[in-house]
Amino acid sequence: MKAKDLKKENGQLSLQILIFGSVAVILLSGFFVWVEVNVKSAVRQLNRSTAFTIAEAGIEYYRWHLAHDSDDYQDGTGQPGPYTHDYYDKDGNLIGQFILEITPPPIGSSVVNIKSTGKIVKDSSVEKVIKVKMAIPSFAKYAAVVNTDVRFGAGTEVFGEIHSNGGVRFDGVAHNLVTSALSSYDDPDHTGGNEFGVHTHISPVDPLPPASVPNRADIFEVGRSFPVPAVDFAGITQALSQIKSDAQTSGFYFSSSTVYGYHIVLKTDDTFDLYRVNTLIASPSPAYCINWAGEQRWGIWSINTQTLVGNYAFPANGLIFLEDNVWINGQINTARLTIASGRFPENQSTYTNIIVNNDVLYTNYDGQDVISLMAQGDVLVGLRSEDDLRVDAALVAQNGKVGRNFYYYPYCGAESYRTTITLDGMIATNQRYGFRWGCGGACWNGYVNRNLIYDANLLYSPPPSFPKTSDSYETIYWDENK
Repeated sequence: MKAKDLKKENGQLSLQILIFGSVAVILLSGFFVWVEVNVKSAVRQLNRSTAFTIAEAGIEYYRWHLAHDSDDYQDGTGQPGPYTHDYYDKDGNLIGQFILEITPPPIGSSVVNIKSTGKIVKDSSVEKVIKVKMAIPSFAKYAAVVNTDVRFGAGTEVFGEIHSNGGVRFDGVAHNLVTSALSSYDDPDHTGGNEFGVHTHISPVDPLPPASVPNRADIFEVGRSFPVPAVDFAGITQALSQIKSDAQTSGFYFSSSTVYGYHIVLKTDDTFDLYRVNTLIASPSPAYCINWAGEQRWGIWSINTQTLVGNYAFPANGLIFLEDNVWINGQINTARLTIASGRFPENQSTYTNIIVNNDVLYTNYDGQDVISLMAQGDVLVGLRSEDDLRVDAALVAQNGKVGRNFYYYPYCGAESYRTTITLDGMIATNQRYGFRWGCGGACWNGYVNRNLIYDANLLYSPPPSFPKTSDSYETIYWDENK
């Protein structure tokens, strides 16, 4: 081979090595860059995951804090936030912090807003933010909650959950869940064997236990459940006593009227007229319009004469307590009130009642207007009530019932029969609820149509000093904000 040709081949080989070497270097450099990017990404993802865990820890910490001090929204410091807490691993090494921002509930609400920001020591640029809303559910989680056996008759339409610590016979239409604390019970309105804790007599009548529970979507649109845990009514007793004390301190309190009670007329200018009830309308036929059903607090419950006591502004804390019977009607506009009636020390023979014979109305139905009527005895609708009656309120009967007395027709007159009652709020009643009576044949009386509408605004924004179902906060909203 000539020297000239050898030199040419050597040059070609060096060029090939240079090209392949350059490609290899580029590929290796790209690989190393790719590895570095992925390692950094994995590390950053790990850091983000750690920051998220720390932010979650902040939320759980404050849930624990509220469980031990439900009214402290300043992290035990008595000072405005934010509040920073160091976060350590299992070996005691500081790995980050969570920063808490707490927004206390507005007046009349139990909703607490909590923002927790998780940060790590290794990379200050990484942080995670979680926002939650926590609240304590009130007794107003139900459209109707009853402490004994209850019957909802044909013509009743209920929007919202129903619960009874006794059994439930439901012959209307339930648009939400119906529950009972009993698996079965002896229905006092029906002879024969025990029936399901929640049952209906609308054809086809439910079979008796231990048969399978039929699906009655025509009656129970969302379903029925039994047995479930009982609801504790003790909180109502405690609430009524506390309302009296708070009303005496910074609300509105009136002692005994010395006659029949008081009449409150609510006004949309944030005031109310207070009357002293001097006399009641007598029974239309004293010989026969009597307490046929043997009710504890039976009466005509309609005002005859009254005297104006004065006009008063709604108290700032929204609490009105009267140590006597109370009649109430009128309308509010952007107000939150609890009107309570009781006589202490408690004695069954002197329990007081709240009577609604004319409309009690909201102006706004978006949660701005809230009323609770809490009676030590009964919450009643009297004989001479409106034919088309609407009551916008949470109705609570601590020891008695929410309902209408038995007015036997024809002895109690044409007012024995009424057309429609609409309750927009909720009912909590210790004894059996009812606005219509039946006694066989054609002697029934009361309201033909009963509409129970549940006001969902009451659940976490209940009326002032309304009893709660527990002291524990529940998470009602969760969002990973960053």
